[in-house]
Amino acid sequence: MWSFNRIRDAAKIEQKELYWEGPFSWTGYEMYNNLEVTPELEGIYLWTFNYKNGFLVYAAGITNSTQRRFRSHTNEYKKGKYTVMDINAAEKGERQEIWHGWKYAKEHQEEFNFRRTEIMKAVDEQLKSFRIFVVRVPDKRVRERFEAAIMHNIYYCKEPWADLADRGMFLNGRYNSEMPIEIKNICNCLIYGLPETLEI
Repeated sequence: MWSFNRIRDAAKIEQKELYWEGPFSWTGYEMYNNLEVTPELEGIYLWTFNYKNGFLVYAAGITNSTQRRFRSHTNEYKKGKYTVMDINAAEKGERQEIWHGWKYAKEHQEEFNFRRTEIMKAVDEQLKSFRIFVVRVPDKRVRERFEAAIMHNIYYCKEPWADLADRGMFLNGRYNSEMPIEIKNICNCLIYGLPETLEI
């Protein structure tokens, strides 16, 4: 089985330019932040917070339909399944949780029910505050590899703001039987956590 060798195969690495669009509003919250709603596309999306002179990546995701995917995410937030952040801290690049989702949420349903009003208010604040960036990527496998590369780049980053990023994601990065692709990210905004070039 063929496997990539960086010395032997370096000249074969494909290079692509991808143009990120945004910032957009979380679907259904555009009346609160005066941003355009996230466009319908198949590709990759970034959830970001306002940060310094740009935006800070909280999470990346892939989808065949942004509108359908964001409706699904909204439902999961409203059920308490996702982690909810303190927005004032997040916009400083600091991780302070109001509610921890995932396994904790499953095991603490009584706490969620008791704190529901507080948590739902925080969910609304988070969804209002998210600034969404998207890029069109029709190929599903390329999307998976790109998502994984973005998040792993943040996880391994030494910057203090890297701790804000969502953890526990299922990521499906490049296999050694796949030729790397060098991505040049082009965006009109500064996005902390999205490097200018990224190998996927």
